[in-house]
Amino acid sequence: MNPTFSPDVQAFQKEFAGVLRELVPADWAGAGTLPREEYDPFAERIRKELYERGYIGISWPKEYGGRGLSAEYQVAITEELTRHKLPQAAMSDVFSMQMFGSTLLAFGTEEQKQRFLPRILSGEIKWCQGYSEPQSGSDLASAATTAVLEDGQWRINGQKIWTSTAHIADWIFVLVRTDSEAAKHRGLTLLACPMDQPGIEVRQIKQISGEADFNEVFFTDAVTPVENTIGEVNDGWRVATALLEHERGGAAAVLAIRFAEELDRLEELAREHGRNHEEGIRQRIAWCRARVLAMRLMGYRALTRTLSGEGIGPEGAMNKFFWSEYQRVLMDLAMDILGESVLTLEGRRPAIPDGPDAPGAPTDSAGWITGYLNARASTIFAGTNQVQRNLLSEKILGMPREPKVETNRSR
Repeated sequence: MNPTFSPDVQAFQKEFAGVLRELVPADWAGAGTLPREEYDPFAERIRKELYERGYIGISWPKEYGGRGLSAEYQVAITEELTRHKLPQAAMSDVFSMQMFGSTLLAFGTEEQKQRFLPRILSGEIKWCQGYSEPQSGSDLASAATTAVLEDGQWRINGQKIWTSTAHIADWIFVLVRTDSEAAKHRGLTLLACPMDQPGIEVRQIKQISGEADFNEVFFTDAVTPVENTIGEVNDGWRVATALLEHERGGAAAVLAIRFAEELDRLEELAREHGRNHEEGIRQRIAWCRARVLAMRLMGYRALTRTLSGEGIGPEGAMNKFFWSEYQRVLMDLAMDILGESVLTLEGRRPAIPDGPDAPGAPTDSAGWITGYLNARASTIFAGTNQVQRNLLSEKILGMPREPKVETNRSR
């Protein structure tokens, strides 16, 4: 099975490939060859060029700055960006566009869409996600950060943690408790809150890889106007879980493209270390190749559902579970191929902390070792894989719900 795009999308993809050739020199070897400190500015510059030429958010409605095209065109763009070894997007776009922007299209008021969506597309404002708390990780509904409505604005107090890109974000979409007397799933509200104010403090968290992409965010009488309520008050659980579907499954149709490029580099690593003829290594690489193909087909199935007007649904949990388990197996294999080389960090560390490194990245030990350390978190963020297993068993297999442990907040 080798799915292909429609003739119109193929013509569009050819046109887009011509645009990309204008943006890079003839001897271009890939964004992964750039020094780490140069990668983010380069990604932002490419994003700006693509936005000005009308290739950012092409599936969004025209009235908000998009082109009103189908998701099939977005997948075609991703394929060409990978083929030309260019960044897929700026890191903040995962939160700004894939997660918050998609949710705002579904739940936002017309005023909110007009105010936020064009500025998200242009890159003028960057967003981060305020979900997890020190005592509310997998049990998101137990979130305790509060918001009280006073004189037309919400006053927020509490703490969020593991907040990626909060140190560079302009806004945060934050899940807060607005009714302490209601059942824990029914007293939550999703708010859009500006980060640049005295009531918000951001502290970066240094990770095992040496990076500091995660943050703690402290709210002390932080405020946001009532018109920044996303969806209905106390209906935040429905909005928040819809947003999680975009986080877990929204990129299903394009992730396999990135993983295929990464696996090609792993095969090159095996050749460089003289391990490519070993039966055990070859079998494990073949296993990985089969999983990447499966991810591609799962992605096309998700794309088909989107084109048919269906939501992502619980299959988003399956996509997240599948790729994150695969990522850890792949990185274990990389460590085995490196052998004694894992004892030293040599070369360039990855520019992308989440998932495969930038296309064209070298096979340096530092890249694979840092990727291995980052992959430890892949089965935890965006909902632990234990949570994904529960979702799959209940929503797809129809198994009984897991017994819930009652807390003081539960009713």
